[in-house]
Amino acid sequence: MSILDNINSPDDIKALDKSDIPELCRELRAFLVESVSASGGHLASNLGAVELTVAIHRVYDTKKDRLVFDVGHQCYVHKIFTGRREAFKNLRRLGGISGFPKPCESEHDAFIAGHASNSISVALGMARARTLKSGKYDVLALIGDWALTGGLSYEALNDAGASGEPIVIILNDNGMSITKNVGGMARLLSHQRIKPAYYSFKLWYRRVMSKVPGGKAFYRFTHKIKTLLKGAIFHCTVFEEMGFQYFGPVDGHDVEKLTNYLQWAKNLRAPALIHVTTVKGKGYSYSEQAPNDYHGVGRFDPSTGIEHQSEGTFSEIFGSALCELVEKDRRICAITAAMEAGTGLTEFASKYPNRFFDVAIAEEHAVAMAAGMAKQGLVPVVAVYSTFLQRAYDMILHDVAIQNLHVVFAVDRAGIVGEDGETHHGVFDVSYLSSVPNMTILCPASGAELKSMLEYAVKMVKGPVAVRYPRGREGVYTESAGIEPTVLREGSDITLISYGTMINSSLRAADILSENGYSAEVIKLGQIKPLDMAPIIASVSKTGRLIVAEECVNEGSLGQKISSALAEQGVVSQGIRLVNIGSRFVPQGSMSELYRYCGIDGESVAHEALKLLEGGRHE
Repeated sequence: MSILDNINSPDDIKALDKSDIPELCRELRAFLVESVSASGGHLASNLGAVELTVAIHRVYDTKKDRLVFDVGHQCYVHKIFTGRREAFKNLRRLGGISGFPKPCESEHDAFIAGHASNSISVALGMARARTLKSGKYDVLALIGDWALTGGLSYEALNDAGASGEPIVIILNDNGMSITKNVGGMARLLSHQRIKPAYYSFKLWYRRVMSKVPGGKAFYRFTHKIKTLLKGAIFHCTVFEEMGFQYFGPVDGHDVEKLTNYLQWAKNLRAPALIHVTTVKGKGYSYSEQAPNDYHGVGRFDPSTGIEHQSEGTFSEIFGSALCELVEKDRRICAITAAMEAGTGLTEFASKYPNRFFDVAIAEEHAVAMAAGMAKQGLVPVVAVYSTFLQRAYDMILHDVAIQNLHVVFAVDRAGIVGEDGETHHGVFDVSYLSSVPNMTILCPASGAELKSMLEYAVKMVKGPVAVRYPRGREGVYTESAGIEPTVLREGSDITLISYGTMINSSLRAADILSENGYSAEVIKLGQIKPLDMAPIIASVSKTGRLIVAEECVNEGSLGQKISSALAEQGVVSQGIRLVNIGSRFVPQGSMSELYRYCGIDGESVAHEALKLLEGGRHE
């Protein structure tokens, strides 16, 4: 029996003999590769955090102590240690365990994670709650170096360092986000060097002085002198200047050293930061050689490292189309927030490095910078996932829309994204972008439409414009109908309206309705803001019934706006149904499973239409 087979709780980690730890780490890596190759998930980041997670569980009790993950890409080993090893058979599947920390799964998960740079803020909030309620637990945040490129982390560091609260920040520095880190913080971290022997002496000296009569006062005096001399001769670390006791860098693959440093930081009872250096993808040759390719990976062959994937995604089509456009218009620049490969911009970055800007995890900065570019005559294209663009809503409103600046937002991963779950589905952008004055919103349903709509957005639109497209590939609809509302099928009994790749559900529903003896008129919208209502009014006036099928939440949906506009125009109908995901957060699962779960697949749309046509007999 392997060592891992006997690990069923954090207590088993604490009881483990030190000599068994290297073998445990080897088994953990083998388990991760086997599991993630079958399910997909975040592999490289978890492989790099194996020893660090072991050390954390040897020092802390996460059932009581609060371990706050930043993003959560490195939480798999923690889940294995906290009773969920067998559940990895259903990792990221509908009804299975999430690929991110979730308190509803386990009391060992202190807080949900999925977006970057918030862990220190959350941890400080927990530490202050502990103090105010006289709690008896420790609080630590595990944050990657790439998450430090997000401004929220600095707001939190500034407050936490000055607070005096006992809190431990573990900075996992692997020099990577999804791709290699960029910016000043990456350079700063590469120069942070304070030798471990210094801390050993410092802790010994403090213990000795605390036992000698008058020693505490003498320690304070010498500490003050040392600090003054150090400040005069050397530059302090940025973390020390913020009020943290800085430890590091520490080898993140040496469990014994990590355990010692964690214990020292815990005993300080003050703000402390441990700078840990790790190798992203460690222990699996393919991920070590190309950690960015194994950050978020689909199912793959563990013996070869080759992923089972198809070509021709919307992201790839976008990147290729943008390269063609910049050849004709050198005002175009591309901006992304640590998502060069994810947004399909690798080719653009290689061909046009002077026109490509990766601002790291700083969506707010990306949009504000784009506004400055646009004000001075450039055409910035901001490529970002829908779920992350939420962070920049204020900048979209304040910096871009008020001045009606021509910034193009390439909104990737719009709609349901699959196995990453609640924190990553892009189901809110229709609502929040529609609320922005001067905004134009385009929704391509095919690769050909994405190319034509991107060109239209760059060349023809005068103000802010969003081109929103989903993860993955196009469906059965592969044509290009353009911007205006287009009747794809004539019908007389009911009108089905959708946009983007949801047109595939509507077309499937129309086929099912035809099999049941009903004639459905299918309208595809290429632009949902501003919206041309005339073809919709004409169709609903003819059929008398309407279904609006969307891959977004109900509040602020296009269906609500269409219903309101029909009422204002006095169009009398025999019934309207809005088919969308409702008012909820969608869990993880495959795309097909989640479409059925949310009731937006073709069969579900047809079912709603039949209820409308037959007076509820299909309830």
